[in-house]
Amino acid sequence: MLEEGRDLQEIVNQLKAVSRALDRAGFAIIAAELRESARQGAVSDEDLDQLERFFLSLA
Repeated sequence: MLEEGRDLQEIVNQLKAVSRALDRAGFAIIAAELRESARQGAVSDEDLDQLERFFLSLA
């Protein structure tokens, strides 16, 4: 976009959109893992702690 001479505001908007999309993807992956662990009925405190660390690392 820079090479094309696009406006800075347009570039910043695109960067924000990409960042939000990546955040949502990360949250979806963690939620799916948590859901699968709960479905299996084998969620230990250690598992929950690890998922929480992953989740908070995205915030």
